[in-house]
Amino acid sequence: QVQLVESGGGLVQSGGSLRLSCAFSGSTFSIYAFGWYRQAPGKQREWVAGISSGGSTNYADSVKGRFTISRSNAKNTVYLQMNSLKPDDTAVYYCNSNIAARWLWGQGTQVTVSS
Repeated sequence: QVQLVESGGGLVQSGGSLRLSCAFSGSTFSIYAFGWYRQAPGKQREWVAGISSGGSTNYADSVKGRFTISRSNAKNTVYLQMNSLKPDDTAVYYCNSNIAARWLWGQGTQVTVSS
């Protein structure tokens, strides 16, 4: 069974940093692209960053220059390094991938940024 499991969320002060991890299992990690999304209370889920199977990255304008997405094919893990965090970054963060024409999501990890 293919799974995505996020971890690394928590409570951090404004200006601080966190690194989220998304562990993948059940298939061949290296051939898939991955994305990070977030959903704040009362808001729609929004795309944050993406990384291709070859390592190309792109970012939402709201996080460009502050967040970095990366992957380790050796560890079957996708990362989201978040620096200069702001209260507006408070949300549940999810990773996802399209596996065999189906969108697969993890359970999410809560990030709370205090002012």
